[in-house]
Amino acid sequence: MSDHGKDKVNADVHSSPQSIDVEIGPSDEINISNRELELERAVNNYVPDTDAEKRFVRKLDLIMMPTLWFMYILAYIDRQNIGNAKVAGMYADLQLTDEQYAMLVSIFFIGYLICEVPSNLLLTRSKPSWYMSCLMVGWGTICALMGVVHNYSGALAIRFFLGAIEAGFFPGVLFLMTCWYKKSEIGKRFSIFYTASVSSGALSGLLAGAITGNMEGVAGIRGWRWLYIIEGCVTVAAAVGVKFIILDFPENTSRFSPEERQLAIVRMAYDRKTTAARGAMHLTHWQALKAAVADPRTYIFIVLAIMDLASCTISYFIPTIVQTQMGFTSVIAQYMTIPIWMVGFVFLIILSFTADRSRDRRWHITACLGLCFVCTIVSITVSNTKVLYAMLCLYIAGLYAALPLILTWTSETIALPSEKRAVVVALVNSIGNLSSVYGSRLWPSTDAPKYTKGFAVVGTFTGFGAILAATIPILLNYLPKEGQTKAEKAILEREQAILGVVRPSDV
Repeated sequence: MSDHGKDKVNADVHSSPQSIDVEIGPSDEINISNRELELERAVNNYVPDTDAEKRFVRKLDLIMMPTLWFMYILAYIDRQNIGNAKVAGMYADLQLTDEQYAMLVSIFFIGYLICEVPSNLLLTRSKPSWYMSCLMVGWGTICALMGVVHNYSGALAIRFFLGAIEAGFFPGVLFLMTCWYKKSEIGKRFSIFYTASVSSGALSGLLAGAITGNMEGVAGIRGWRWLYIIEGCVTVAAAVGVKFIILDFPENTSRFSPEERQLAIVRMAYDRKTTAARGAMHLTHWQALKAAVADPRTYIFIVLAIMDLASCTISYFIPTIVQTQMGFTSVIAQYMTIPIWMVGFVFLIILSFTADRSRDRRWHITACLGLCFVCTIVSITVSNTKVLYAMLCLYIAGLYAALPLILTWTSETIALPSEKRAVVVALVNSIGNLSSVYGSRLWPSTDAPKYTKGFAVVGTFTGFGAILAATIPILLNYLPKEGQTKAEKAILEREQAILGVVRPSDV
C-alpha cells in the first residue's frame, strides 16, 4: 500500500453516530456506535511510520516541545529562586531561622500535594491552552508578590499558594504529552522537557547573580526583592503568548487539520492497545481516583518517586552549600551553581535517548540512583573541595535524570483509562514531592560545611531507590494488571465487545 493509501486509512474514519447492541454476557448489553466501530477499523488498518505520520510528529515537536520547555523554565525559576534569594539577603532581612527557612521550602509542597490531583482531573475536562496559561498567570503573580513581603508569615502564605497553583503544571504536562506521543516517543521527549529543570537551575544562578548584583538598592529596593518581582512579571507576560501556542488534546485542538487530528487519535489508540471505547466512556473524577487508589502498582511508583524527590531537596541549598564549602561570596556562589546544573542537562539528554532506544526504564533508573548513592558516600568521606564539587555535579545529574524516567515508566505501566493515568501520575508526583517537607530539614546551617546528616540520609534514599527500581518488574508480576474497580472493568468489557464485533471479519 502506498503512503497516500495508508494515510487515507489512518484518517478516513468519519461516520454517523448510529449504534448497535453487542451482547457480552447472559444479561449484560453494551451499546456501541458506528463511529466507534469505524475508528476501531482504522486502528486495525493503521500502518506506523508513514511519511504523513513523520511529518505530523515533526510538526507536533516544533509546537509542543519548545513551548512546554520554556514554560517549565519559568515555573522552576519561580519555585527555586528562594534559594538564591536566601544568600542575597532575604534570610537576614526577614530574620529567618533555619527552621523557618525549611518551612518556607516545605509549605510549597503542601500546597502542591493538596491541589495536584484535583488540578489534573480538571485538566482532563478542560482545554490545556486556557488552563495552562491561566496557571502561569497565577504563579507568576504570586512569585512577584514575594518581593513585597516583610515578615515570615507573609512569605509562608505566598509560598503555600505558589505551590497550590503551580501544582497542576508538571503532572499536567506529562498527561498532555501522553495524549500525543507513543510509548516509543514519550521517554526522550519528556526527558528533554525535564532538562528545563536543570537548565533553569543554571539560568537561575545567572539571573540571580545579575539581578542581585546590579539591582541592589535601585528605587530603595533590595536586590533579592527585585529578583522575585522581575522573574514573576516575566512569567505573567509570557503566559499571554503561551495561550496562542500551546496545544489542546487531539480531539479538540485547532492547531491541526481534521486529518491530522484523526491520525493523532488513531496512532495513540493503536499504541495504547485500546479502542474507540475510551473516547466514548470516561471515568468520573471520583471513579478515576478510586481506580488509582485501588491499584497496588500506584504505591510502588509512589515509593520510588519519594526516594528520588526527597533527595532532590538539596537543590534549594546548593547556593548555600557551594558558598560554605568553598568560601565564595554571595554573587560568586550564584554563578558557581551553573556548571552543576549543566552537567545534569547533559546527563538528561544522553540518558533520555538511550532509554527510548533500548526501551528500558528499569536499569537506567537503577544506574542513576546508584550513582547518587556513590556520590553521597564520597561526599561524607572526602574533604577535598574539588572532589566535593564534582560529586555534587554527578549527584544532581543522577537525580534529575531519574525522575522523568520514573514518571514515564509510571504512565506506561498504568496507561489506561486515561483519567486513571492522570490521577496516578499526579499522586506519584505530589506525594513524592511531599517528601520535601522533611527533606528540607536535612541541611541546617549548623551542619556546614560537611552536611554529613543530609548526605547520609539522601544516600540511604537513593540506595534503596536503586534496589527498588531493579526489582519493580519482579514485583509487578505478582500484582493484578486488570481493572480493580467496577467502572474501570466496564470500560475494558466495552473494548472487548468492540473487538469481538470488528476483528473476526475485518482483521
